[in-house]
Amino acid sequence: MSFLRSLSVNSRVPWSLLRKITNSDIQSLSAVSCGSVTNLKRNMSTEGSYEHLKVSCEDGLRVITFNRPDKKNALNEKMFTEVVDALKVAAEDPNTLITATTGAGNVYCAGNDKTNFRTMPVTQIADVLTKHMAAYIDFPKPLVAVINGHAVGVGTTLLPLFDAVYATESAIFFTPFSSLGIVAEGCSTYTFPMLMGQGKAAELLMFEKRATAAEAYKLGLVTEVFPDSTFQEQVWLKVKAMTKLPTKSLVYSKKLCRDIHREKLHKINEAECKRVTERMIGNHFPDREGYKEFAASLPQLPENLRI
Repeated sequence: MSFLRSLSVNSRVPWSLLRKITNSDIQSLSAVSCGSVTNLKRNMSTEGSYEHLKVSCEDGLRVITFNRPDKKNALNEKMFTEVVDALKVAAEDPNTLITATTGAGNVYCAGNDKTNFRTMPVTQIADVLTKHMAAYIDFPKPLVAVINGHAVGVGTTLLPLFDAVYATESAIFFTPFSSLGIVAEGCSTYTFPMLMGQGKAAELLMFEKRATAAEAYKLGLVTEVFPDSTFQEQVWLKVKAMTKLPTKSLVYSKKLCRDIHREKLHKINEAECKRVTERMIGNHFPDREGYKEFAASLPQLPENLRI
């Protein structure tokens, strides 16, 4: 306990030392900031325990890194819930001013892992997907996507829910939903037409156009494109500079911009996730217990159009 008493609120302590802190040590302290010792227990139980995410927080900038480089950072079942928790921690942490997501290796995110949800109950799948998207819809602080490589599926569709999207010039944005027999998600059936018009949105979401970073910028999907050779240096300088801006002003401005769409986004998200689940399970596991009842609860196409 003596070494804890000597720590200031902003002290930086090696992880090896933090691991020695006991529950009684933490409970006996009364500091309140996230950088303070009172939150070490929470930080240890979240940031230190993710299987497929890396999380760092320094000088007001929290970086959430999708960390399955061997799978091109495709989201598996566990990652969906880990992202929800990581965003919750960032939202509640008073020392987190700006939150950024990026990918390990040379890919941002390859979308939904095709091996997902093989045993999970059908209704639970829709719930997991819905909560994942909702975490982005409701995130109250500035959220930045640092697109360090290709963004596929949900790696692309969620981008309008970010407040800034910075991409390296070689990144490709691709949503192969039709080829997979599923439907668009991430609220993109609402946000994409709003951003770029119905025709351009359909080209991406339905007809699988692969957009370069430059094209994504013209469509309003990307805020700024950086040269590959200087991307990492330039983009983090830009993101770190955001932490110097007045936090409450940023949060209030975001709230005013986003609140007008929030209720609609949640309705769209719920509808999309239910339909994604219906298509995904119906294509591969049509005899799954509970599937027929779940599918029957959704609006259906006329018989002559069903495929």
